Amino acid sequence: MIKKWNVPRTDDNKAAKLAREGGISPLAAKVLVGMGIEDIGAAAEFFGQESDGSEKEWGDPFGIKDMRKACDIINETVDRGGLMCVYGDYDCDGITSTAVLTGYLENIGASVTAYINERSMGFGLNADAIKSLCDQGIELIITVDNGIAAIEEAKLCKKLGIELIVTDHHQPGDELPDCAAVVDPHRADDTSEYKDFCGCGVALKLIAAMEGGDMEIALEQYSELAAIATVADVVPLTGENRRLVKRGLRMLENTENVGLTKLIEHAGLKKPYTSTGAAFVLAPRINAAGRIASPMDALRLLMTEDDRESEDLANEICELNTRRRSFEEVITRDIMAQIEADPAKLDRRILFFSGVGWHHGVIGIVAARMVERYGRPAFLMSADSEGEELRGSARSFGKLNVFEALSACKDHLSKFGGHAGAGGFSLDFDRAAAFDSALQAYAAKVMTEPMPMVIETRGIISPSDLTEENVRGLDILEPFGECNPSPVFVVSDAVIQSVYPMSGGKHTKLSVKLGDSAYDAVMFGMKTDEFPYKQGDRVNMLASPSLNTWNGVTKVQLRAEDIRREGVNQNALIAAEDFYRRFRRGEVKEKAHLAHITPDRNALAAVYRLLSDKPVSIPALYTRLDGVNFCAYLIALDIFEEAGLAHIDRAAERVCRIAAGGKADLEITPTMKKLKNA
Repeated sequence: MIKKWNVPRTDDNKAAKLAREGGISPLAAKVLVGMGIEDIGAAAEFFGQESDGSEKEWGDPFGIKDMRKACDIINETVDRGGLMCVYGDYDCDGITSTAVLTGYLENIGASVTAYINERSMGFGLNADAIKSLCDQGIELIITVDNGIAAIEEAKLCKKLGIELIVTDHHQPGDELPDCAAVVDPHRADDTSEYKDFCGCGVALKLIAAMEGGDMEIALEQYSELAAIATVADVVPLTGENRRLVKRGLRMLENTENVGLTKLIEHAGLKKPYTSTGAAFVLAPRINAAGRIASPMDALRLLMTEDDRESEDLANEICELNTRRRSFEEVITRDIMAQIEADPAKLDRRILFFSGVGWHHGVIGIVAARMVERYGRPAFLMSADSEGEELRGSARSFGKLNVFEALSACKDHLSKFGGHAGAGGFSLDFDRAAAFDSALQAYAAKVMTEPMPMVIETRGIISPSDLTEENVRGLDILEPFGECNPSPVFVVSDAVIQSVYPMSGGKHTKLSVKLGDSAYDAVMFGMKTDEFPYKQGDRVNMLASPSLNTWNGVTKVQLRAEDIRREGVNQNALIAAEDFYRRFRRGEVKEKAHLAHITPDRNALAAVYRLLSDKPVSIPALYTRLDGVNFCAYLIALDIFEEAGLAHIDRAAERVCRIAAGGKADLEITPTMKKLKNA
């Protein structure tokens, strides 16, 4: 799968001026200019500062619609000793939101309990749960990270005499819940300045409002949990979110949260804590409880003050995370087996896989990995124990909007929801084939042009950029996350000097020469015996620079994310790969087009000479080929496989040669006949 490198044009003069005026490194200034931050005023806004360098004031929490009304109702309920419930969601954002608001309300003397749905109950307010809470004497429900779509549930609360305050960050529909207060910055009538908080960010604003608008009190007590939630929920790390995460990570270093301390210890997270560690070490463990066990376990961990209990819960949650990974591996193996049995599954515009017994709590994670791996939207489904209903999860990017796709196929579904990039759905087992057909038909209308995965880069760097001071200066751009990713650059015209195996050949380390300087470059996940380049090859790389200290010596090294031979035309490759998929689907019938992609004898010979007895990456192997278009190259591999001369592992996108017992007639292979006899 070919990814598109998006390389912005940066104005070196503007970057140099910004570096001088802002007192930042030239490389950091180059990144900011590449992000459209071209002057000192815009840079100050990015860093959360006023033009004079002082820290920017936090937005007034009372600027959010219904915030004052929510505070008044909560205070009145606290004063009269009324029972209230914080009602959260089962993901990391929802669990941390629940812990934060429940903990605060306990601290101010409220009679409060917490409730989170089990995953099997579905997202948001649940009618049975509301009735149960009513039976327990709950007078006020405050939602966190959910509730904006709870139209019918709000009516039920009113009928039962329960006051309802909704705090949420999701997009509202045409109708708002009919309740005491709806605190959601995305309301159409909301005029607050910053709106991109996660659910825990909104809960933090509510706490600040309860403290008369003092954000510092809320941050001092709960910013570490809000920081984890913010990076976990992939909301933009801009404006107040960026400042919140930066503050929270600093607080995390000396957190007084007993459970969080134990979780960090069991997870093996080391200081200094970063947004990457929060997103990929802490958040998955908090999420694991809600995915495969009970979210209340994670909530208890974040709220306990008992050392023994926190030790047990942290250990349990880390074990759940290990089980979660094993469930993902089972699903991934099943999908790989399905691809091996039916390689045409990878030729479709939308990847569509189903299984029996796949854990519903993790299929969304696997769907996201399939998107990343194959560069197409992925819809995964699992049958329930009775085999009568399928529940699914979808992930997408680009022009294929998941919610719109599900809406277009709603006649086949019993339930669905979501947004542009992700969604969930359920359907009767016997509707699966019809749903798949409808999805592919919808995709054919929407995905009329190539839709490659895009890697956003921050421009091209030269050896003069790769100084220790420059690379260290990138730290000022932390924390990294959505809308502020860790910077990746194009390193052009690098000459490979040597190739070394790492971790027994699981990863590859390169020594590359840039101009007169040499650098180490590491490619994680690239097996050394499958690396297609050799000493002396000139390549372009996508790489992130970092500093590596060994034996007291600090050097700049590169982490290579993608690599190509110098001079490759990426747009031509992307178009050719798309054309190949269309040919495999039987959509290319014009003789002129078929003639253009038919490999001749010389092309076939050139491709065959490249094949090795060891599996090699199909896209990477092509970079060693001259004079053959990418589509014809892929078709040549198909012909060799049909003739018994090659084996293609389509799931891994690798190919190897098979020793032939004699001459093979390539003209009689199905693909060659299809090309010649159209």
